[in-house]
Amino acid sequence: MVARGKDLWSLVQGTPWVDPGDLAEAVRIQAQEHGNDYRTRLLIRDSVNALRDYWGAEAWTHWLERNKVRDDIEEIFSEEFERVGFPTLRSRLMEKTDPELVRQFFRELSGHVHQPIRLPIGGSVALILPGFLSRGTEDIDVVNEVPAPIRDQHKLLNEYQRRYGLLLTHFQAHYLPSGWDKRLHYFDTFGSLRVYLVDVLDIFLGKLTSIRTKDLDDLRTLAPQLDKQTLSERMKETMESTFASAELRKRAQHNWYVLYGEDLPA
Repeated sequence: MVARGKDLWSLVQGTPWVDPGDLAEAVRIQAQEHGNDYRTRLLIRDSVNALRDYWGAEAWTHWLERNKVRDDIEEIFSEEFERVGFPTLRSRLMEKTDPELVRQFFRELSGHVHQPIRLPIGGSVALILPGFLSRGTEDIDVVNEVPAPIRDQHKLLNEYQRRYGLLLTHFQAHYLPSGWDKRLHYFDTFGSLRVYLVDVLDIFLGKLTSIRTKDLDDLRTLAPQLDKQTLSERMKETMESTFASAELRKRAQHNWYVLYGEDLPA
């Protein structure tokens, strides 16, 4: 999970998404360091340019004016650099979904639920809430279907989508490894709502057969956090029916090779 205050280089290198708030904090910390080399000063310059473009000139000026390292940043800006050193940084800026925002969503929703409901959540939110992933999303993915007492409240859900930027949606369980429902993790209770999260290994294996680049980027973020041997064992135990499809196995083989540079475990 990317945290504010993380080292600037660690924050931007090899990551598909960078939260602008995290980037601003990392720039603040890095700019006050003495002895920053040429490449680090160039990264600071390009980071601030990316933030200025993302926020707009007025918000960027306000950030700079109240920043204690303003003089250090302006000194770096006065330097001559040969070229833009980090041209992809601006396109990777994405505000991350705050886990507390999701909790607030469930708390408010629970006021309109008047019977016990068990809500199994998969997708990116099930990775964001426990801290495995830090990026933006608009979807709260319920396994199989959103329960009728909730999904029938169309006006309420449309209002929540506008106010929270979050949409309750669903995906089919056949995209998950067999036995996923026996490995759910209890997350929290909100009134009559009991929320459970799909196990991170099951989400990883479910994404392994995807052709979406967003899912491959999630896998790249997850892979260093998970034990490959444990993943292999879970795969052998639960993915037989999925790999009966030659196309799905081919996708998994490709993604596994990208992640680990080796063949899919037999």
